[in-house]
Amino acid sequence: MLAEHDYPALLLNADFQPVSMTPLQLLPWQKALTSVFLEKLIPVEYYDRSIHCRGSSVREACDFRLPSVVALRDYVSPARPAAFTRAGIFLRDRNRCAYCGGHFRSKDLTFDHVYPRSKGGPTSWENVVSACSPCNARKADKTLAEAGMRLRIKPVQPTCAHLDALARSSGRHLHRRLHHRWLFYLGLDENDARIRELVMRDGEDDRAFPEGMTSGDYWFVPLEE
Repeated sequence: MLAEHDYPALLLNADFQPVSMTPLQLLPWQKALTSVFLEKLIPVEYYDRSIHCRGSSVREACDFRLPSVVALRDYVSPARPAAFTRAGIFLRDRNRCAYCGGHFRSKDLTFDHVYPRSKGGPTSWENVVSACSPCNARKADKTLAEAGMRLRIKPVQPTCAHLDALARSSGRHLHRRLHHRWLFYLGLDENDARIRELVMRDGEDDRAFPEGMTSGDYWFVPLEE
């Protein structure tokens, strides 16, 4: 029995480019299969996995291959605002602390409200920056003036196109397993050491994309504004 998060389909734009790299836009197999059947999406690639559908008679029973890559019929502009996520903040700021300018791994960064949330500061692209733990602790709930600190990065709202370009150049969107059928459309090389261990092939694991909270869920779930 397939679970909801098994065998997701990569969603491409009408120009066969990824709709989004940050987060990687994926559809549950049920939605992808239904949308293809209703001709709302174009099937591009398939997994070597089918589901059997029973009809009211033997003649009506059939097998449907699960799509691994699908494409929109209508083009969606990449100039739209990017989803507001942890990964997006760190990617926009290029994994630098906005206060000291140091470069850190994502797991060693947190995000900070420039104008403190305790003083009414919004949780938004324009008021949230990446920060290392020492700088975050030093600033605490103070304003920049009160803490005697300054910003080295101007927080702005990026577009999907801007974050996707940064993701492609840095590889920082790779927070989850990637099926080998997706790589061509993501512009990735399977021989690249950064992604080799993330590549999943048909038949290696029937549950390649497990249920529940994953690192991808943590990094890419939209933050509350």
